[in-house]
Amino acid sequence: MSRYSKALSPSLRDYVQKVGVREHKVLTELRRHTKRLRGGGMQISPEQGALLQMIVRLIQAKRAIEVGTFTGYSTLAVALALPKDGKVTACDVSKPWTDIARRYWRKAGVADKIELRLGPGQATLDGLLASGEAGHYDFAFIDADKTGYDGYYEAALKLLRPGGVIAIDNLLWGGSVVDPKKNDADTRAIRRINAKIQRDNRIDMVLVPVGDGCTLARKRG
Repeated sequence: MSRYSKALSPSLRDYVQKVGVREHKVLTELRRHTKRLRGGGMQISPEQGALLQMIVRLIQAKRAIEVGTFTGYSTLAVALALPKDGKVTACDVSKPWTDIARRYWRKAGVADKIELRLGPGQATLDGLLASGEAGHYDFAFIDADKTGYDGYYEAALKLLRPGGVIAIDNLLWGGSVVDPKKNDADTRAIRRINAKIQRDNRIDMVLVPVGDGCTLARKRG
């Protein structure tokens, strides 16, 4: 036992990725492709992808939404975990990045489960709410511009059914959240959303120290 979560050394991280996840071969290919790209560090880790998949399966999700798709690793992970009639709505502003994503979605045979919406994430979420989609989603993953997190969280909470789960990435922000010398807009936004979620009585929550910190928020009935 341990009273504290352990920081992973490179060798322990490699061990976790070797024995702690079952990464689909196309996810592995996409991860390696993205690693070679400029900005490839924005991709989530294999263990975080596996965590998202486990949540999707545990809550028996059929409808998911994602804000921030990048090259599509998290989208693909979620789509693979959904049942045959499941759907992911993926929101992003970049056509070049999501063109890469589309190739791997097709290769994995799940492109028909994914609806890509190009445009500002908040506008897409607001559009879904305006069209009567409130309460119709089971799972949401937020991993986009940090100053937009509060708006994405509020919209996702409205889109979720009771018992649905929101996963929010980068909430440790490389340790900047506890560094008093860090006061840029992104760091301040993450501190605010962390404080807000911690006291939000509409949800049950936990900040899991996986990847760069992933908060799970379950919508109460």
